Amino acid sequence: MIPDDPLRGSEAVFPAEEFAPRIEALRRAFSPTGAEALVLFGPENIFWATGRQTAGYFAFQALIVPLLGPPVLLVRQLETTGARTATWLTDIRAWQDGENPALAMATLIRALGLRHVALEKNSWFVSHTLASRIETLLSDIRLCDGSGIAESLRAVKSPAELSAIRKAAAYAQAGLSAAIETCRAGVSENDVAAAMMAVAISSGSEAMAMEPLISSGPRSGVPHATWRRRRIEPGDGVFLELATSHDRYHAALMRSVWIGPPPPLAQSMMDTAERALDAALAAMEPGRPCAAPHLAAQRVIDAAGHTEAFRKRIGYSMGAAFAPDWGEGAILSLFTGVDRLLEPGMVFHLPATLRSYGEFTVGASETVIVTATGIEVLSDLPRQMTLR
Repeated sequence: MIPDDPLRGSEAVFPAEEFAPRIEALRRAFSPTGAEALVLFGPENIFWATGRQTAGYFAFQALIVPLLGPPVLLVRQLETTGARTATWLTDIRAWQDGENPALAMATLIRALGLRHVALEKNSWFVSHTLASRIETLLSDIRLCDGSGIAESLRAVKSPAELSAIRKAAAYAQAGLSAAIETCRAGVSENDVAAAMMAVAISSGSEAMAMEPLISSGPRSGVPHATWRRRRIEPGDGVFLELATSHDRYHAALMRSVWIGPPPPLAQSMMDTAERALDAALAAMEPGRPCAAPHLAAQRVIDAAGHTEAFRKRIGYSMGAAFAPDWGEGAILSLFTGVDRLLEPGMVFHLPATLRSYGEFTVGASETVIVTATGIEVLSDLPRQMTLR
């Protein structure tokens, strides 16, 4: 514990005043469980609550948020300096290489005098084996499930978060524009990827939570394909999608390119994707359920006879992200049956993609902020397919 640490918060993404209300919101949210503390494991949740970020998040970390007293962060010893610079926390504890981190956490919880703890049990960051060890070592402590508490609060972004996402969106547009300009017959997918990432990064983007998606020809009909040195040929479709980041907050963008005139089916699907995206965006108003944009897009796609080419949700939440995903799709989707109401400050990526599987993918996307009266679209890049 170093209360007067000169490194404290020196690289924090936001001032301490941004994080204090988040800790209080967590306390209010888990208080009904009866627990004395909430333990977070997920890197996105820990980042949201404290600003803690590092490339070393593969090593076990835990944030203990007690009802009373300051939060306590437990990290690997090597990560303590980064935790000090990235956060405003005054209580950072360490476990050593060679030490059992589950035992270190159990020992810390007992040292804090906690007898009833809510654990974030569904975090992908903690393996089943490690979770079992933690629960075994805390067998004399009352444990309950604190999963989803932080996520429910993260869905609506603060003005500071929205500012970061707008900056990320500008980087995404710059990178995608460069990729489109690079697409020509004879150019490799790697050339396109290099141009996209060079411009996105030089524009300001930091590390991205997932690699860009760049594929051409028949490979573009494979979902989530990435560049693999293939040379673009006349008659190829090219699929381009990326998400860039500012202070860990991401915005995504997707467009389509065709080398020469597209075949009628590809053009029909592209026209449908654009209309579906327009319909989804028009359905995004505060107070409407998250299912509404998806249903609006689905009606357009079904009417055009391209139902089998879609088969997915129209969008998902965006915000703070760590690999392996640039989105917050596990928090909130724009999809059938999702009845949470849209609220000002929510952010979504809406990829309207239609595929002839193993042949091509076409479409366009936007990242948007829900406002008090509708939405703010974060790109002005033309949505139509670019023809080369």
